[in-house]
Amino acid sequence: MTAPFAAAFAEGDPATLAARLLAQLPDGQEANLGILYVSEPAAVALPLLARELADGSGIASWVGGVGLGVCAAGQEVYETPAAVVMTASLPPDRFRLFGATDDPAADLPRRHASWIEAVAPSLALVHGDPRCDNLLRATVDTAAASGAFLVGGLVSHRCAEPLLAGDITATQRAANALGKAGIAGLLLAPEVAVATGLTQGCMPIGPVHRIDEARDNVVIAIDGRPALTVFYEDIGPALAQDPRRLGGLIFAGLPVAGSDTGDYLVRNLMAIDPAHGWVVLGAEVAPGDQIVFCRRDPDSARADMGRMLRQLKGRLSGPPKAGVYVSCIARGTALFGEPGVETALIRESLGDFPLIGFFANGEISRDRLYGHTGVLTLFT
Repeated sequence: MTAPFAAAFAEGDPATLAARLLAQLPDGQEANLGILYVSEPAAVALPLLARELADGSGIASWVGGVGLGVCAAGQEVYETPAAVVMTASLPPDRFRLFGATDDPAADLPRRHASWIEAVAPSLALVHGDPRCDNLLRATVDTAAASGAFLVGGLVSHRCAEPLLAGDITATQRAANALGKAGIAGLLLAPEVAVATGLTQGCMPIGPVHRIDEARDNVVIAIDGRPALTVFYEDIGPALAQDPRRLGGLIFAGLPVAGSDTGDYLVRNLMAIDPAHGWVVLGAEVAPGDQIVFCRRDPDSARADMGRMLRQLKGRLSGPPKAGVYVSCIARGTALFGEPGVETALIRESLGDFPLIGFFANGEISRDRLYGHTGVLTLFT
């Protein structure tokens, strides 16, 4: 019996990507869903690639887009044309695709109201265009309108049409399934069993504090003291004496209210103001918000990924059937110094199964936008 999921990877001449991907997919799978990611150098080939894959596989429904890089089991590519594909055989009434929209609150009910009401989708694999006017609102609205837990990430901001979601048939060109602005994706019914986890690229280096005074993205006072004083205490004297080392190493974590897992949103440290004792963040904050300072390094990222994988493994009743991994562009080779580290850790912990993914401008989990994280979704 053919497995319900299969994956393929190809790198090189965009004109030959489809043929090489198809050659790796099994015969007789009878798949009805394809997930496709391409690297930015292959973006111009996406319409033709999607159409050739649809013709060659017989799969009409495709979702995915242009990543800042792509990954598969043991593969990680950024600067050359490459593509990864996953095919799946799912009950046809247990999934739906929705094309690019910057108004999911209106568009999802208009297009899929009866299906959403009937099946109550539990998960949505989504891809967002960073150029959307209000991507945070669109993310929240997608979760609210569908009732689903979102997983996914932000695709390339340098391509005219970086989103793929729709049916590609002999009478409908692939370009009709491409889009830009807003969010596009795949809705899955509860009968499609999945498990998902999020791993942080940073680890807290001090306690959670309370912001007492702030203006826009400037933190003025923390725990009743100047913000910079608290910051220096948490990072330690060595870093405090050499602020030039802070860039790319120290970040701010904004704890998620109501999270039972200690979840936090990582935001960049933009500047420090020794004259006033202020800390400037890459996000707006307000008095009463919580903050924790974090350190980003390969060891911290490996440790937290190990934590996530152990937790996921404990929730599984057997080996995963397939997986999709979305990683921040600041992770991967940029963080670990060599390619394939993250997918290797996944396979070491959970076994060998079809696994594809892409590197994102930001990651999506539940209804939130993250940075420096990895989001793993397993079909179980």
